[in-house]
Amino acid sequence: MNINTLFIIIAFIVFLAMIYSAMVSVREKEFNAARRFFISSVVFALPFLIFALLKFEYKDITGFAVLSLLAFTAVLFIIPFGRNKKYRQTVPVKRIDERDTMFSRNELKPGTERFEDYYAENPGKKAIDDKWREKPGLTGKGATQYHPFQFASADASFDTIKKLRNEVDGKVAGEKIVSSAGETSEYVKLWTKKLGAVDCGITELQDYHLYSVGGREERYGKKFVRKHKFAIALTVEMDRDMLATAPAAPVVMESGQQYMEAGKIAIQLAMFIRNLGYEARAHIDGNYEVVCPLVARDAGLGEIGRMGLLMTPKLGPRVRIAVVTTNIPLVTDKPLHDYSMIDFCIKCKKCADVCPSNAISFDNMKEIDGIKRWQINQEACFGLWCTLGTDCGRCVSVCPFSHPDNLLHNIVRKGIRNSSLFRTLAMKLDDTIYDRKPAPAKIPEWLNVGWEKI
Repeated sequence: MNINTLFIIIAFIVFLAMIYSAMVSVREKEFNAARRFFISSVVFALPFLIFALLKFEYKDITGFAVLSLLAFTAVLFIIPFGRNKKYRQTVPVKRIDERDTMFSRNELKPGTERFEDYYAENPGKKAIDDKWREKPGLTGKGATQYHPFQFASADASFDTIKKLRNEVDGKVAGEKIVSSAGETSEYVKLWTKKLGAVDCGITELQDYHLYSVGGREERYGKKFVRKHKFAIALTVEMDRDMLATAPAAPVVMESGQQYMEAGKIAIQLAMFIRNLGYEARAHIDGNYEVVCPLVARDAGLGEIGRMGLLMTPKLGPRVRIAVVTTNIPLVTDKPLHDYSMIDFCIKCKKCADVCPSNAISFDNMKEIDGIKRWQINQEACFGLWCTLGTDCGRCVSVCPFSHPDNLLHNIVRKGIRNSSLFRTLAMKLDDTIYDRKPAPAKIPEWLNVGWEKI
């Protein structure tokens, strides 16, 4: 094969790769990215084609030198580099008190005994909390993203979850069905995915997985102790088109919907285990005794990223989590201990750049309560939610790991896992193709019907 033919073939391959990427972007409604890929199909393929048509002395030598340089550069980004860097997930030495979370503080009513007692013990938090109490609140009328149909839809999901909260535990069948731990574990994983879960993992339940003290409704002030041996974590996918509109109302619609879907699966799974004669409790939105991201991390479903959320290998933070704790014999999964995801978060900082409330840190991880991690400013984050009326979601929507689970993005994900150099390249390319601070997507037309502003 002569050098001209080789350059023509390379030009053709580059052109097809860019066109394919553009078509994928069109399907994803990433029209700016599609346009850039279409332009790139010409910009990157044309030099190879021009070279093939030129005639000059020492062309073969020059051509092979160019190809050798390009191949060497490509290999630098492909070969494993920094892949096997040792990384061990640290574990907390202090448990989280649920009463300190913004959701629990949001439920405190002025004039009540709980309100007075909490702020007597935490006087520094009252002034901050009083400020967001003056705002419309999550799905509140008067919020900047208010839309009656969309907010009512979100409330319908959250109200449905409330109906399910009393179903997380129940009577255990008198007769135990005996099966091997391996068979039970495999069945649980396959069935949860049949029910709609994206992934499912199992870990031994640890004390630090549990809140130290409950903070919501009838669980307020209740001390939690470890009663079960195992924890099953499951994730469900949040629709990318809905998240792309962040921080608009479709985000809180999707958030409520997927909290409900995850909760339904967890409740079914807990019922299934109790039907087999073993204790099981589901942990769903508004009725958690465990810190779901920590359980999911230890069950091998992902790592805790810069934004404080579970980062999954295929969907990034674009998931919702539910957990079932139980005593049925199970086989546990290993944590990922995936340094590549942490390294990417260290370098990327895109979520911090776009966060409207500046709640996400640009700094490196710090040791907080015995665990090396990032800490978001939950007061700033929740305060913005109370203004928007939605749970924002900008950080989730722009995260490079949140791209769809398809061939194009999975090739990039594989490179990210494989090489530190590739991680740097992928971050720069994501900013170039999808923008460093991409504008929110337009709300789908069907979501804007049925209401005229008065």
